[in-house]
Amino acid sequence: MVRRFFLLLALLTAGCDTQPQFGNTDISAAGYANDFALTDHTGKPRTMADFRGRAVVIFFGYTQCPDVCPTTMTGMAEAMRLLGGDSEKVQVLFVTVDPERDTPELLAQYVPMFNPGFLGLYADAETIARTAQEFRVFYKKQPGSTPTTYTVDHSAGSYVYDPQGKLRLYIKHGEKPEVIAKDLKLLVAGK
Repeated sequence: MVRRFFLLLALLTAGCDTQPQFGNTDISAAGYANDFALTDHTGKPRTMADFRGRAVVIFFGYTQCPDVCPTTMTGMAEAMRLLGGDSEKVQVLFVTVDPERDTPELLAQYVPMFNPGFLGLYADAETIARTAQEFRVFYKKQPGSTPTTYTVDHSAGSYVYDPQGKLRLYIKHGEKPEVIAKDLKLLVAGK
């Protein structure tokens, strides 16, 4: 009798789990990466508050990156395509870790090339360093054959915020656009 009771209780409560099943890493309990104060590639100062009401994806990279950055941005563009009309409820932000070379003009050419709605964000080197530290993003300049041909090693994941501005997910580099789109759809639906 007791066994039947617990079996019935398990069956009745099985559908009560209200936590969405994300494909990416849920970091909702993280106590970092709460805000930023940067400028977008059109010259407009930006903070997280500017994007309330939309899910936000933030990626740190640089325009001369040979592999990780264009791959990530292409994947995000494909995720937006898969979202269809819901893509209007998502903002993708590309934060440069190379303020020395990534001018607003260069960001304005590079970032919207992947999707016209994507924004590039920049600041002076000190502000970028503080922002990266707040987001626990690693980056380090690696010398090249000339002073201007250096590369920048950097963290390769992206952060995702819900429409209320709360940090929710971490997307590892190389995640499939279908998985990203599914998670973004859950977030814009209020999950």
